[in-house]
Amino acid sequence: MSVRTESPSGLSRDLGLVAWQIRYEQRSYWRNRGRGLFTFVFPLMFLVIFASLDRSAHIHSLGGISYDDFLVPGILAYAVITTTFVNLAISTAILRDEGVLKRMQGTPLPRWAYVAARIGSCALVMATITLVVVVAGVLFWGLSLRPATLPAIALTLLLGTAAFTTLGIGILRFVKNADTAPVIVNLLVLPLTFISNIWFPTNTLPGGLRGVASVFPIKPLASSLQYAFNPLHHGAAFDWSSLRALLIWAALGTFLMVRFLRRPLGDDVP
Repeated sequence: MSVRTESPSGLSRDLGLVAWQIRYEQRSYWRNRGRGLFTFVFPLMFLVIFASLDRSAHIHSLGGISYDDFLVPGILAYAVITTTFVNLAISTAILRDEGVLKRMQGTPLPRWAYVAARIGSCALVMATITLVVVVAGVLFWGLSLRPATLPAIALTLLLGTAAFTTLGIGILRFVKNADTAPVIVNLLVLPLTFISNIWFPTNTLPGGLRGVASVFPIKPLASSLQYAFNPLHHGAAFDWSSLRALLIWAALGTFLMVRFLRRPLGDDVP
């Protein structure tokens, strides 16, 4: 845990502690090769593999757009989920089991500042991988990126980050220990990606599976990004129904996160 022992009082002191903790979290993230590989390298690897396999393919059910125009935003959504939800849930569970969260309560770092720093660090990683995925998509796979759609893309990423970061911390209320965290998290994420517009369009799936996907936040995130990047859509390209779903999940995630943080950090999960 990296904190400063000498800092101004009040809010400026706390913000300084947040900045120092973000710096520590960034160092910890990039030094952990396993975490960086899973949350940063894997989405890029999947992008290269799937884009290469289906190069020059078109999706007739979506008006004939290229498969790459569909895939790159889907991979971006997957990157958001792994960087925020998966990363936070697993790493925070480990810190809880190791007693780091409990010891943190005896430091000058307020609990809210610690949570803000962890979320801020995830946001920095997410911004980096967003830039890499979009630039790669434009340069190598002809991804359509129009200035008019940038607000829609930014709002989608903002709501997606809010939803999945808060859910990543809030879900720990139901995760018993760090050993089970990777299993639970991946069981929640991986199956849903196959029915949530990440890898291929799901409009041909049975209605029951589409209904299940519509309940969870992965599909709204992917669909909103794909709507904004779709070259057939003109104007700002806001997918308001998907954005509303992400807003609801962000509110639910905030509720679960607050419930988790109200317990003394480090206590056993009931």
